[in-house]
Amino acid sequence: MRTNIEIDEDLLAAAMKVTGLKTKKATVEEGLRLIVQLHQQKKIRDLIGKLKWEGDLEKMRLDQ
Repeated sequence: MRTNIEIDEDLLAAAMKVTGLKTKKATVEEGLRLIVQLHQQKKIRDLIGKLKWEGDLEKMRLDQ
């Protein structure tokens, strides 16, 4: 999808430098992927202490 937006050039240049990505498109897409990933991780972290698990962790570690 083609979209025209104004992006802080210094911020974009810094992001390209730290990621090593060569294009503006790749850098913006990587940033969007990171936003999605972080929000998905937050949803998972919100489940901490809310799920009941039963099992023998030591036995599971020994199973091949």
